[in-house]
Amino acid sequence: MVMQYELKTMYKFEVEDLNAWFGSKQVLKNIRMKIRDRKVTAIIGPSGCGKTTLLRCLNRMHETTPNARVSGKVFFNGINIYDEDVDPVQIRRKMGMIFQKPNPFPMMSIYDNVAIGLRLNGVKDRKKLDSIVERCLRMVGLWEEVKDELNASGVSLSGGQQQRLCIARALAVEPEVILMDEPTSALDPISAAKIEMLIRNLAKDYTVVIVTHNMQQAARVSDYTAFLYLGELVEYGPTKQIFEKPRNELTEKYITGSFG
Repeated sequence: MVMQYELKTMYKFEVEDLNAWFGSKQVLKNIRMKIRDRKVTAIIGPSGCGKTTLLRCLNRMHETTPNARVSGKVFFNGINIYDEDVDPVQIRRKMGMIFQKPNPFPMMSIYDNVAIGLRLNGVKDRKKLDSIVERCLRMVGLWEEVKDELNASGVSLSGGQQQRLCIARALAVEPEVILMDEPTSALDPISAAKIEMLIRNLAKDYTVVIVTHNMQQAARVSDYTAFLYLGELVEYGPTKQIFEKPRNELTEKYITGSFG
């Protein structure tokens, strides 16, 4: 069912025959795809098609759900993360995860929200913490907005600012990949536009995979797009090709709004 178009470039992920279940219900079926390094890959498709499950399989979060299981292989930097001797905690440390709803730690300041991962990893030097916190807040365009109130609660910020704070928190521990599950769905258009601009900037240094219901957003921010339907990868290729000349009739119907 899948149509794929290979380009000679570096891959951060290589997914082979990936299947996923919640109990007896299969939600992903034989997914095969390669995700390019330092590019933005969007995953689109109607509700319930397996988009978020695929994202969560990339960092082994799917299996943390009771009665959930996975089969197949996901190679990350050439290593199958589902091999028995691979520690899923170490895998997750290499991937920042951004959720639909901003989730800054409510009992922590803006500063501590960014620094928490560093401290958990044993960083104690205040100058080093200060430097990394400032750098990450600048990366997400938040430093000038919060530099005079770093001790304020993270939840005192607006929704868009909170989401950028969460991205700064993810960046502080130096991941290789940023996984985003509908990161702008709870935001106003202006805040969403800032996140989209940030996504494009992040792709200069990180591999970004974003799940989105917003096809216009996928067209704006992504280099590659994967279309899922009923747990299957229907079509995957350069975003321009997917949106302008889809090879699969089902893809065209979804892109044009014939079904959703």
